[in-house]
Amino acid sequence: MHIIKSVLTEAAGTLTSVSDSALLDAEILLCLVLKQPRSHLRAWPDKPLQPEHLAAFRALIEQRQQGTPIAYITGNREFWSRDFQVSPDVLIPRPDTELLIELSLKLIPTDEPTRILDLGTGSGIIAITLAAERPQAQLCATDFSLAALRIARLNADKHQINNIQFYQSDWLADIPAAKFNLIASNPPYIAEDDNHLQQGDVRFEPQTALCAAEQGLADIRIIADTARNYLEPCGHLLIEHGYNQQQQVQALFRDLHYDKVQTYADLSGQPRVTYGQWI
Repeated sequence: MHIIKSVLTEAAGTLTSVSDSALLDAEILLCLVLKQPRSHLRAWPDKPLQPEHLAAFRALIEQRQQGTPIAYITGNREFWSRDFQVSPDVLIPRPDTELLIELSLKLIPTDEPTRILDLGTGSGIIAITLAAERPQAQLCATDFSLAALRIARLNADKHQINNIQFYQSDWLADIPAAKFNLIASNPPYIAEDDNHLQQGDVRFEPQTALCAAEQGLADIRIIADTARNYLEPCGHLLIEHGYNQQQQVQALFRDLHYDKVQTYADLSGQPRVTYGQWI
């Protein structure tokens, strides 16, 4: 007899080589099959599984064993306490990007209209989170990928957000002429020859959303350069980047005459977001 407890133990054992959270992964996938919360597994550890549930669960475990990220199997990932739909057309939301949200919220007034631009929106996590936290703000969100924009719009509808306009655009090339108080972006910033691209979840994520030329700095350079034409006086620019790019990004900002350039560390203490003000 295949009961929940033993099936989970067996599945976790098969996932230890591909996951640092093997038991959690197995629990998430079994909950997906059973359409139950994880508390159900705790309450009924000796409950037998139906054959169809067992077969479906083992098929999902096999996908995970091959390295497919949990978020792509389940089709969702939590970010800033909200659930977002994801697919292989978009990056998987990561806790590092919450720093970009924290910094943005400190710069956005709570009680007056603000214009915000999110470049390379992907699943929409940045634009949607800012739009929800600052309902008086008006946001534009761009992505070159129509498939990514479809996911972003689905997420905006899911969270009943109506203060975002979405545009297909190669960075700022195809958006209506406008001035913004804040421009934020989590662009591709991994060097094309980086060994990390052959490891973990990133093997399955869209490479165009991960990699950039010039050792990962090409898109950051384009954004910082062209953003100057779209920022209001005293407007703010925030760009997420790699842990080892702080000096290059700061130098780039200063060369482009941004003021008050500063880099902020993420929860693990790595330099992650650089700020500049356009005077």
